[in-house]
Amino acid sequence: MDRWYNKVAVVTGASSGIGQVVAADLVKHDFRVVALARRTDRLLENKLALQDTLRARYHIVNCNVTNEEEVKCTFEWIEKTLGGTDVLINNAGIICRGTNLSSLDSTKPARDTLDTNVMGVFYCVREAFNSMKKRNFDGHVVIVNSIGGHKVPIIPGISYNMYCATKYAVTAMVETYRQEFADAGTKVKVTSISPGIVDTEIIRNKEAMKNAGVPFLNPEDVSNAILYVLGTPPHVQVHELMIKPVGETF
Repeated sequence: MDRWYNKVAVVTGASSGIGQVVAADLVKHDFRVVALARRTDRLLENKLALQDTLRARYHIVNCNVTNEEEVKCTFEWIEKTLGGTDVLINNAGIICRGTNLSSLDSTKPARDTLDTNVMGVFYCVREAFNSMKKRNFDGHVVIVNSIGGHKVPIIPGISYNMYCATKYAVTAMVETYRQEFADAGTKVKVTSISPGIVDTEIIRNKEAMKNAGVPFLNPEDVSNAILYVLGTPPHVQVHELMIKPVGETF
C-alpha cells in the first residue's frame, strides 16, 4: 500500500454502510479521502468519529451522483484543490423499495435505481478516469457491484425488481472499462467487488431475515476486500472479487 501514500481516493455513497467504513479505512491507510454523499450531516459525524490527527485527510463534498453537473463540478474541485483523482471507490447504490418489477405502477422507482446504480457509475468513472489519464497516473477504479449482478437471488417474499438488472449492467460496464482503459494505453485498473447480502441501511426487514437464518456480511468485510485489491502489485488486476457469507443459499 506504500505507493498510495497521500494519494487521493474518492468514495461515493460515503455517508453510511460500506462507503462509510471504506472512507474511514482509507484515511487510516494514509489516503486523502474525498467522501461524497447527499447527507453531509452524516459525513460530518463520520469525520468527527476519526482520530483528531486523521480528520484533515477527510474531505466532505455534497454530491448527488445522479446529477451529471454536480459530478463534473465535484471532480473539477478535486482537481483544483487536491491535484486529481487517484482512486475511485464507486459505492453509491440503492434498491428500489416496492413491489415486483412486473407490478410497479410508477416508473420513478425504476428510474431512480437506474440513475443511481448505472448512470452514477458512468458519470463518476468517466471523470475519475479522465483525471488519471491526463496525468498519466496508474490509478484504480473499484466498483462495488453485487452478487445480484451475476445471479438473481430467489428469496421468498422479497423482490429486487430493477436492482439486479442495474447490477448486471455494472458487470458488463466493468469489462468494457477494462478493455477501454487498456486500449487507451493506460495501466489504470478496474475491479468489480460483488458481495452477497451486507448488513447496511439499504436492506429492508433485516431482523426478520436474520431471524430466518439468512447470513449477512458486514461492511468491514467489503472494505477489507477493497484494501486487498488496492494492495496488489502494479501488474496484477483483480477483475472480479465475489464475497459470500458462509451459508448463503443463492
